[in-house]
Amino acid sequence: QVQLVESGGGLVQAGGSLRLSCAASRGIFSNYGFGWFRQAPGKEREFVAAVTWSGDNSDYADSVKGRFTISRDNAKNTVYLQMNSLKPEDTAVYYCAASAIYRYTKVLITHSAYAYWGQGTQVTVSS
Repeated sequence: QVQLVESGGGLVQAGGSLRLSCAASRGIFSNYGFGWFRQAPGKEREFVAAVTWSGDNSDYADSVKGRFTISRDNAKNTVYLQMNSLKPEDTAVYYCAASAIYRYTKVLITHSAYAYWGQGTQVTVSS
């Protein structure tokens, strides 16, 4: 069974930083792309960042470009989202997602492209 477990969320002041982690089942990790999405109250789930299976390519939502960085550590079966210069509008539940497309070379930015999801971790940015 594929499992994704997020951690690292919390309460931070505007301008601060957080690093989210997503630990994945060993069997799913190395050959599949990962993404981070978020959902604020009353809003639809939106794309934040994604990385290909190889780690060679990544993409970001315009709203987080230059502030967030996605990375992966295959030795630890973990994907990270480093979030800097946080803003109150970044407040949301953040979800990690894994694709089921073996060694797909393009970055996947739509939630329908992902087969597996974590339970989410709350990020709250105070002004």
